[in-house]
Amino acid sequence: MSKIFSIQGSMAVGKTSALKKLKELHPEINIVFEDNNQIFELINRRKLDKDVRNDYQEIQKLFIENEIRKYNSAKSQNTSIFDFGAEEIDFYTLNYPISLGYDWQVSKNLSNKLESLHKAFPDRILFLSASKEKLISNKNEDKSRTRNFFDFYLENLLPLKEEYFKNLDNVDYLDVEDLSIEETAKAIYTWVCNNK
Repeated sequence: MSKIFSIQGSMAVGKTSALKKLKELHPEINIVFEDNNQIFELINRRKLDKDVRNDYQEIQKLFIENEIRKYNSAKSQNTSIFDFGAEEIDFYTLNYPISLGYDWQVSKNLSNKLESLHKAFPDRILFLSASKEKLISNKNEDKSRTRNFFDFYLENLLPLKEEYFKNLDNVDYLDVEDLSIEETAKAIYTWVCNNK
């Protein structure tokens, strides 16, 4: 029976770096990296604006459908780890408008889509945590990404995200403040093995 896991946490906490290292150490594990380029191309082609309510809902439908496809594909593997899974799309869909002070009734307007998305949630989620100082340091050291959204994310979305994940019953936590990328990768592997 396949098991699906997800690695969660703040932007710049080191999820992707740790999963790349884990892939080096354990190539037998199917790791599903976040890749939304096709979705962004479609959004741009359709000229959708995430700060306009109807456009935002259309954008989130695209993300939801894409995430369900990824989940269904991963079910054919013995063990899969997502660099963000369906729970991330659920969180963002519901909370991005709130972070801007909008009351868009997203949960009501997208209820059928969100219900389908919930069926694609991982078996277990590991939430990587670190101090704001560590996140800022990681962000400044990583020259491979621009992360223009980082400051807004840290102040407005991260507190909502931490609250969202406290309310799920399949979340474990790993403090990565003093862990190297390799140590984080090994801790993720141990966690996966303990939850199979």
